[in-house]
Amino acid sequence: MATARFSLGSTVATPGAIEAIARAGETPLSYLVRHSAGDWGDLDQDDKAENESAVKDGLRILSAYLLTDGTRFWVITEADRSATTILLPEEY
Repeated sequence: MATARFSLGSTVATPGAIEAIARAGETPLSYLVRHSAGDWGDLDQDDKAENESAVKDGLRILSAYLLTDGTRFWVITEADRSATTILLPEEY
């Protein structure tokens, strides 16, 4: 299993994200592991570089993933590492 590079804090998910993940027949655990290990998912190189800086500098970290049905969702860890939220982009 991948090694976490930062703390997720409390993990929460919005109702829309919970519904989308369930509809796709998936669970959020593998995506949380990827996020905390530094696999930023479906981001461009600039956003990935921004996340690398955010890990070092204690800033907010955002990953984007696609579920097996093509639904895009985000995982955001707050700058103070107190919480990580799973949400759909339109819920932001």
